[in-house]
Amino acid sequence: MKRSWPVIVVSCVFIVAGVAGIMYHLPAWRHEPVVHGIAPLVVRLLAIVCGVFMLLRKNWARWLAVAWLAYHVVLSAFHSLGQTVFHLVLLVVFAWVLFGRQAAWWFGKPGANLNT
Repeated sequence: MKRSWPVIVVSCVFIVAGVAGIMYHLPAWRHEPVVHGIAPLVVRLLAIVCGVFMLLRKNWARWLAVAWLAYHVVLSAFHSLGQTVFHLVLLVVFAWVLFGRQAAWWFGKPGANLNT
């Protein structure tokens, strides 16, 4: 079975982003868990879940990944224009990869044929 390298790369980016986010914020959570809350940890864990399950070819994971990234576009709008543009570009590129022809085949969408 042929691999979809763009989907694999996007999946790995999600896993790395989730792990890096947890590692970066872990010291703050350990010292002040009430101040930083559980939501940021859950958001980073969701990134890892998206990446792992996209590698396992689960269709729902690509939808969750795009929703996760859309959430970051909205969240970054409260920070800076640069962050917003960065996340928006990632959203467009990743959505294009995750819903393109190869991705349809990768996630087992009926009728998806790369030879046509």
